[in-house]
Amino acid sequence: MSAGTYTPNPGAAPVGRMIKAQTALETRMLLRNGEQLLLTVIIPALLLVLFSAVDIIDTGKGKSVDFLTPGILALAVMSTAFTGQAIATGFERRYGVLKRLGASPLPRWALMTAKTLSVLVTEVLQIVLLTVIAFALGWSPHGNPFAVLLLMVLGTAAFSGLGLLMAGTLKAETTLAGANLVFLLLLVGGGVIVPMDKFPGGVQDTLGLLPISALSDGLRDVLQHGAAMPWGDLGILAVWTVLGLGAAAKFFRWE
Repeated sequence: MSAGTYTPNPGAAPVGRMIKAQTALETRMLLRNGEQLLLTVIIPALLLVLFSAVDIIDTGKGKSVDFLTPGILALAVMSTAFTGQAIATGFERRYGVLKRLGASPLPRWALMTAKTLSVLVTEVLQIVLLTVIAFALGWSPHGNPFAVLLLMVLGTAAFSGLGLLMAGTLKAETTLAGANLVFLLLLVGGGVIVPMDKFPGGVQDTLGLLPISALSDGLRDVLQHGAAMPWGDLGILAVWTVLGLGAAAKFFRWE
């Protein structure tokens, strides 16, 4: 037996392996949280089934599920990337979890990357579930899959930036209340369930600039109406992405 066989070799693991491990941990923690599951999975699924099966809101010509599904997909993105991430990160900051992780070999940018990847994994599970439910309800999607993917990615980035900005600047309790309030307000006024043309003209123009409105309208243009590429909605999401991520990077406080 050669000398040094059992000599310790301390050191950080490769960054890629650390990101992979942290992503798996973040995803498991999210899926084990009953409140998060209610927000990210159960509520969107119930809204899709309820408003597709019961004629409560006039969604215009065609089947209700064809109008509702794109909006519910947008809501799923917002619930995970914004509301869920803001609340979870806010309390991690309050309890000192972020401070301790920031002092670990895992770089801070890698921690944020792992959180973003965890959001994407959760969204994939959400989209699969909601798509299965929508098809069971008679959904008939159209359009360019690449445009849908691009809208989803930009929407995730925009909401993720805004969620991290809120979590990194406000107290955890304020983040909890504020994120849930924003979720409810955008659920009603973001074109998710209630068509935008139901609002007055001036209000409609203002609401159309919100990221949830851009995402839901863009997905609806593609999946319901077969549009090739909704550049206007993509532009709005791109602006929100730059503003949200830029502000989060500048103002985020780790303790």
